[in-house]
Amino acid sequence: MEAINSDRQNLDQDFANYVEIGGMPFLSLIYSDQQACDTYLQDIYSSVVLKDIVDRHAIRNVDLLRRIISYLSSEIGHPISATGIAKFLKSEHRGSSADTIIDYISYTCDAYLFTRVPRTDLRGKENLRVNNKYYITDHGLRQTIVGNNQQNIDQILENIVFIELLRHGYHVSVGLNDKKEIDFVAQKGSDKRYYQVTYMLGSQTTIDREFGAYDGIADNYPKYVLSMDKFDMSHNGIIHTDCKIKLNTSEK
Repeated sequence: MEAINSDRQNLDQDFANYVEIGGMPFLSLIYSDQQACDTYLQDIYSSVVLKDIVDRHAIRNVDLLRRIISYLSSEIGHPISATGIAKFLKSEHRGSSADTIIDYISYTCDAYLFTRVPRTDLRGKENLRVNNKYYITDHGLRQTIVGNNQQNIDQILENIVFIELLRHGYHVSVGLNDKKEIDFVAQKGSDKRYYQVTYMLGSQTTIDREFGAYDGIADNYPKYVLSMDKFDMSHNGIIHTDCKIKLNTSEK
């Protein structure tokens, strides 16, 4: 990830900056100027939406497109369905068909604004056809679209890990383990690994949920829990590590 350099002294501050503004390369030159960063990201977002998606697909209802993009951005890491978005739009007195919503979502993926991640039944080894998840190409754009990156740190960390796995060449899916969900199943050839991502393991309930997601998975592939905690809570063969350190020293 470009916004963090292991040679720099203040990794915590570097990571906080990265959470806020993302990793677009030019930002490393202006990251100390918040207004310049905001303007740069807004320009990129406007260019992607107006120049690429709208023009390419001759979209007339630009407001609907923006609302769908905003919805996807705010629901990073959550299961998404066209029906759910349609109900949300109806609650705002803005109706739209599920088919139109599906088309608009596909346009955003074609423009590399979002990536669809399938959910896979780990026991049946099948991709589930409903309620896929979507992650944004750069979470700095999410800050521009909906704001609150720092307040929604769980979602941002999950998005960061997803993009990092893609950057290292992994095929990524969401794993369904009986009624439990594993954030990411990453595979590259014979290399397979599992990841759970959370902000802090601040309670026993959270610890049980994150580590317990692996219950019943008997293979020997590495299983990780990533968080911002500084203490190593690894147990039962499941590796826990500081999210910042893991991402900053990821295997090339």
